[in-house]
Amino acid sequence: MISYLQADSIGRQIGDHLLFENITLNINKDDKMALIAVNGAGKSSLLDILTGMEKPDGGSLSIRRNLKIAYLKQSPVLNESNKIIDELFSTGSELVKVIREYEECLLSGTPERLQEMIHNMDDHKAWDYEVAVKQILFKLKLTDLNTTIGTLSGGQKKRVALAKVLVEDTDLLILDEPTNHLDLDMIEWLEEYLIKTKKTILMVTHDRYFLDRICNVILELSDNELYRYEGNYEYFLEKKQNREYSAKINTEKAKNLLKTELEWMRRMPKARRHKAKSRVESFYDIKERAAKKHEEKSININVNIARMGKKILEIKNVSKAYGDKVVIRDFTYLFNRFERAGLIGRNGTGKTTLLNIITGLTEPDEGTVERGETIVFGYYRQQGIEFDDDMTVIDAVKNVAEQLMVSDGTLLSITQFMNYFLFPPEKQYTLIRKLSGGEKRRLYLLTVLMKNPNFLILDEPTNDLDILTLNVLEEYLANFRGCVIVVSHDRFFMDKVVDHIFENKGEGFIKDFPGNYTQFRDKQEEAEKLPGSVKSSKGSYSENTTELSGKKEKKQGLTFKEKREFETLTTEIERLESEKMLIESEMSTGSLNQKELYSRSKRHGEIVNILDNKEMRWLELSEK
Repeated sequence: MISYLQADSIGRQIGDHLLFENITLNINKDDKMALIAVNGAGKSSLLDILTGMEKPDGGSLSIRRNLKIAYLKQSPVLNESNKIIDELFSTGSELVKVIREYEECLLSGTPERLQEMIHNMDDHKAWDYEVAVKQILFKLKLTDLNTTIGTLSGGQKKRVALAKVLVEDTDLLILDEPTNHLDLDMIEWLEEYLIKTKKTILMVTHDRYFLDRICNVILELSDNELYRYEGNYEYFLEKKQNREYSAKINTEKAKNLLKTELEWMRRMPKARRHKAKSRVESFYDIKERAAKKHEEKSININVNIARMGKKILEIKNVSKAYGDKVVIRDFTYLFNRFERAGLIGRNGTGKTTLLNIITGLTEPDEGTVERGETIVFGYYRQQGIEFDDDMTVIDAVKNVAEQLMVSDGTLLSITQFMNYFLFPPEKQYTLIRKLSGGEKRRLYLLTVLMKNPNFLILDEPTNDLDILTLNVLEEYLANFRGCVIVVSHDRFFMDKVVDHIFENKGEGFIKDFPGNYTQFRDKQEEAEKLPGSVKSSKGSYSENTTELSGKKEKKQGLTFKEKREFETLTTEIERLESEKMLIESEMSTGSLNQKELYSRSKRHGEIVNILDNKEMRWLELSEK
């Protein structure tokens, strides 16, 4: 077993706040590890120490000589003036330098210079690596490498940072929340990539399906200590429960023993104290063990929400466009009580726009939204809110409400509710400025829930929340007796919370599927296998696709000419998809020479553009 990295008795303290101490950790070749902890426990600080970006307050760190480490931070810092190509290939690796020179030459080099770069690629055996780089960029939708970083959105910047660490020639890959700002297709691709890679991995992620499929070791940072579990997420939950139960029993035993030892300490004659030194030392150890606190979840979180009338929410023929880009097209849906809908779609397809229209923050271009008089929205938005940093955590929540009524008529205090959502009493009086980014997101979630809404709208609630907080939120939603709409890339969370899926296919077309996310994907894969089905980056369509949203609209039917066009389109799309797959297969072999590779790349781009147009026309005709 080859040891890559060894941390021995390391610790970290920020001011008077202890994050962790006496942590010992070994990372060996081929390990695929996940680090789990509540927000604010020090996950990112631990990663910074392991990568050498921070020094521990104590202990030692040993890293294998010449070990190559690539580190994706949760909030990566990029050079805003760089182009994507400059940022991607800014590492010192010789192989990366060769590929960068080749890529730059493709964009603006002379034929003579290009020939020189081709020989250079041959000498370094860089063609396989170059193909892998192109696949990574293609899957993360980073196609224009001349785009300036400063013009990108936050999500696009995170994808550039992710691509940067993936293209590096590295031994150890350390990833802090790699799935944030990725759409579901990208997450599924990244999952397969990390399963197949031979690189050693340590990552922090809230995506439990992602974690479960990739990792064989789980590290839990809890109560300033690190626990190691050799197994998947389900195994971790079982062993964690056993560990916490044993710890609770041991604490109770220590409390009972402490009573006996206290009595002995009081009665012990002073003249004999030097003979009982070991017992005195043992007393202080028992006292420390007896003071251990254990999380209790005995409160009832079945909140008594405001009564819902007969009318909940009705969306009629709503459309919205920004310039020439249509994000919602003639969408109609009638919400009933207790509905739990998931909203999915690629980044930029208008998911947040639909939520803003529902809540009245944005007006539709066409159509109407009728909201029931009794409906109280609780809208958790991606951008969150700005808190007063000099305010305490509990005061920020008190500004909304000081208590909630639960289903049995009793009142739940703000302290109890905050404790349930992992803000223990000692944390409630902390200044907001001292919270981590994830803790601030959890605080924002609390302010939304304390409004006691009966219609919850959660836009990417799983971003920046830890797994333990998500478990609490899932339990809360299981008892919530109102309506819920969720936008999330966390498949586990969607499976637990929603009972039907709105899919925005692009160009404003929204379909409704009855079932959770896994059922939706299973159905999608089945449809792709049917004769006449068309698989594309926008989803799967087949000739028997139907509109499932709310009220079904009567189809006008196709003219004779349109029927002929529809049949031709289906054949052409299938042919183009086959050609596209063939080209991708050829490009992945690494056996093409430069001229062939250039030709295939050019044709691939042409096919993608043609397919986009033909699929949109196919969709228009299929809706008639």
